[in-house]
Amino acid sequence: QVQLVESGGGLVQPGGSLRLSCAASGSILGFNVMGWYRQLPGKQRELVATITSSATTYYADFAKGRFTISRDSATNTAYLQMNSLKPEDTAVYYCNIYFRLTRAKYWGQGTPVTVSS
Repeated sequence: QVQLVESGGGLVQPGGSLRLSCAASGSILGFNVMGWYRQLPGKQRELVATITSSATTYYADFAKGRFTISRDSATNTAYLQMNSLKPEDTAVYYCNIYFRLTRAKYWGQGTPVTVSS
């Protein structure tokens, strides 16, 4: 079993920055992918960015150039640095981890981000 705890969300003005953190605990073994997703009000959850245990990254088009995903393998923590935030980035951001061998997937509880003046 794996637990994910997100933090770092909050209220920020347009053009500002936030850094989200996702701490994973439990049995973190084997090749895995940590990712950030978001759910805008009234919309389906969408992928923001992912990073594998070998540090390969992937970004959704809207995140390229503004968001950076990273991870600390020693602490099993993933980060999402978000810069140049826009009101349309307002959403609940969720952390996810997927294990390729078992195909198990776990979600965090989400952290809200509001971009508003």
